[in-house]
Amino acid sequence: MTGVPPADPIAAAAEQGRVCALAAHGQRALRKAAAAHPELFPGEPFDATLFSSIASAMAFSAPWHTAAELAVTNRAVLWGFAVDWLVDHQATSRAEVDRIAGTCLDVLDGAGADDPLGRFLVELRDDVAAAPGYHALRGQWRATMARTLDAMAREWTWRGTGRPTLAEYLANADNLAATVVNVAHWIHTGSVRDVATLDRLIEVGDEVQRALRLVNDLGTHRRDVESGDLNALLLVDDPAEIEQRFAEQVDSCRVLLAELAGEVPREADFLSRQLGYTTGFYRHTDFWGVR
Repeated sequence: MTGVPPADPIAAAAEQGRVCALAAHGQRALRKAAAAHPELFPGEPFDATLFSSIASAMAFSAPWHTAAELAVTNRAVLWGFAVDWLVDHQATSRAEVDRIAGTCLDVLDGAGADDPLGRFLVELRDDVAAAPGYHALRGQWRATMARTLDAMAREWTWRGTGRPTLAEYLANADNLAATVVNVAHWIHTGSVRDVATLDRLIEVGDEVQRALRLVNDLGTHRRDVESGDLNALLLVDDPAEIEQRFAEQVDSCRVLLAELAGEVPREADFLSRQLGYTTGFYRHTDFWGVR
């Protein structure tokens, strides 16, 4: 027994089935999107399991949205994985990393693109730009994207020049690309229409992102050791310190999310579900397949 059964197990299971159906729609849409950009998404590591994992994460984090709404969010997540792959495993110089960042920022500034990553982002940008609040909020998306790209470049440099401190590493949690995806999601779905509310969500979302960075590292430590990626567990003498820091970060997030729930309850629920789902997921598996 893992707990008290719900009062109506049929209704509870039906709701879980509905969320899984959102994930199934999302997986099929991601496979179609990736197939349209084969240079950007090679079969390994961009396999069917990755698409399924992304779609499931978003479906369980925001089950009140339609499959069409989540399709854009799912593609934003896939963009994050593509940039991570290109920076961590394809770029051989800082100049290449800077070129990747420049392409992405140029696209958000309205430019077209000739390379595979840029073309994929152009399509995503155009879909997000169709939202009524885009022009008022696009600056926040660009700013969080710039932070994400800076963080990825910083980690790329760290891998060649020496390890950061744990504090420096956690301050660089934007390299996880969670907040930048959330901003695209909030703009596209119309969940947020004003700058002040979005800034508040970004503030709390950044704290959730730090918790996600830690639980990600707890779940991917062995893989990161093999691939040479940085990982929080490699920055401390006792791995138990990371478990403790994660628990403390989650407790801090609980307080912030409870406060946020009084302001924007649905988006506070979104961040809470994102944190909970990701925690459970990384305790058992990983998004990436073969790397």
